[in-house]
Amino acid sequence: MTVDPREWLEADGLGGFASGPVSGPRTRRYHALLLTATTPPTGRVVLVNGFEAEVATAAGSVPLSTQGYAPDVIHPDGWRHVADFAPRPWPTWTFRLPDGTTLRHAVLVVPDSGETLLRWQRLTGDGPCTLTVRPLLSGRDYHALHHENPAFAFAATVRGGNVAWRPYPDLPAVAALTNGAYAHAPDWYRDFLYAAERDRGLDDTEDLASPGTFTFDLAAGAGIMILRAGDGLAVRAAAHAERLIADEEARRAALPPLALSASAYLVDRPGGRTLVAGFPWFTDWGRDTFIALRGLLVATGALAEARAILLAWAGAVSEGMMPNRFPDRGEAPEYNAVDASLWYVVAVHDTLAAHESAGLAVPEAEAAGLERACAAILDGYASGTRYGIAADADGLLRAGVPGMQLTWMDAKVGDRVITPRIGKPVEVQALWINALRIGIARWSPRWRDLERRASASVHRFVAPSGALHDVIDADHVPGAVDGKIRPNQILAVGGLPFPLFTGEAARAVVDVVEARLLTPLGLRSLDPADPEYRGTYAGGPAERDGAYHQGTVWPWLIGPFVEAWLSVRGGSAEARTEARARFLPPLEAHLREAGLGHISEVADGDAPHRPGGCPFQAWSLGELIRVRRMLDLDPV
Repeated sequence: MTVDPREWLEADGLGGFASGPVSGPRTRRYHALLLTATTPPTGRVVLVNGFEAEVATAAGSVPLSTQGYAPDVIHPDGWRHVADFAPRPWPTWTFRLPDGTTLRHAVLVVPDSGETLLRWQRLTGDGPCTLTVRPLLSGRDYHALHHENPAFAFAATVRGGNVAWRPYPDLPAVAALTNGAYAHAPDWYRDFLYAAERDRGLDDTEDLASPGTFTFDLAAGAGIMILRAGDGLAVRAAAHAERLIADEEARRAALPPLALSASAYLVDRPGGRTLVAGFPWFTDWGRDTFIALRGLLVATGALAEARAILLAWAGAVSEGMMPNRFPDRGEAPEYNAVDASLWYVVAVHDTLAAHESAGLAVPEAEAAGLERACAAILDGYASGTRYGIAADADGLLRAGVPGMQLTWMDAKVGDRVITPRIGKPVEVQALWINALRIGIARWSPRWRDLERRASASVHRFVAPSGALHDVIDADHVPGAVDGKIRPNQILAVGGLPFPLFTGEAARAVVDVVEARLLTPLGLRSLDPADPEYRGTYAGGPAERDGAYHQGTVWPWLIGPFVEAWLSVRGGSAEARTEARARFLPPLEAHLREAGLGHISEVADGDAPHRPGGCPFQAWSLGELIRVRRMLDLDPV
């Protein structure tokens, strides 16, 4: 087996997680065994980054771990002994040693407990078999890096099978419950190199501290280490591990693979539930939450969870706007998105419609809370709110001020907004008119005149080619248009409950998008023929942000595209058969190519469409699930 850079993920349901490459050294600052959220789902800190491990048999010692060091050194070579890897039910490695001994190593994160369970077993072989494990600790913000310093406290508190360290007084302690023997042997390991950070143009080396070693007699039974933040557990390691494994085996066996992957994004936050936008670096974002919820929860039948999230967010409406982000450290929410609030109304509609289809009642108090939130959004947008967001005389929604990025195409380099899209963006109108129609149908006719005016104005988006302009009244100049070919127009004909265009007008849009923007992994964010097109998402932050919405492929857009593609073909059985053959295989293959069991955030616009960004992205996976449902397949 060669070095395998594909990544596994184990999420704890609280915003924390463990992750790493299938084999080889850690490549990201986010790869860790114990990464915990101190203020769920935010305030994430890395406590245990990894470990050094070697096993000694009668034939000698063999490393099981692999580290990367600056400038470009890989040592030791534990990856050479990996004979097999299985991602389900949790990441599990099989090692084959030169003397024929085989070992199995598993990593399991237990949801809602914050515990990471490590287990080593000898499968075949005779005679002595001693495993030595040296944990590598830091104690830092998950976006930062750690360096040798005199403040790190190596002192260990040992109580039976519990060993605890508190490296820094302002962070949680680290507890290890094991059935091994601990020997205190403090040391620093210096200059770990994270190649993915180097490739992203970021600082890329750090030092880790190791307080000591654990030894396990694998000839006598499995070696167990359970890591957690805070206090240790007054239980026996082996018995506790057996219970955790049995419970998780039963829970995971009951979930189809995509449903299990979907559950990774569902997390607790004070006052309710939410969805994390992506691992390893996103927390919960309004826009992402409401888009992803339709696939991850509504399409999979997790309606109680969907309601809980929508109700938790309902209390966050301010001046008609939903926050687009809750910052990591508890600062005030950021109200800086024009579309997040409208996606909320759509998500509420889809959730209520799913209840109705299933013959399920929504509790009266919950229904009233959702109605109040949606009405506040519609009324706030109609009368006007932050950043020039307001209904114009033609009923369409105008938005934008210089220096702010309000749509989902929100990249910014320094003070320069890459795609400002000030004026009346096409997908914002699709969302706005959908939200108005939902409000009228479900709650009140008071928005009817506004909806009629807006619907009568959408013809202004149609370009001579049949495509839709990306923005009209651009920069708030009446009649000015941004005619770039972007994927936003697809939401006017698919992906939302009420298409703005049907028939030949819709077919023209779909044909343009298919010809210019479609790739196997999703839609490009800009036509390759455009002089501003960037076909590669790579380099430092400025280079990547400059390409983010200037050609980079977004897998989440495959959902609206397939829905529109089917619609203009009448939704026939033949069209569904063709869609299943054309659009699903590349995405389902991608489940095994980057973040295992998940879909990446983005990919290069140019072939071969190398994946990038977050390897585990909520709305990307959610839209694959939604596509499966619309193609009459089990969504998970």
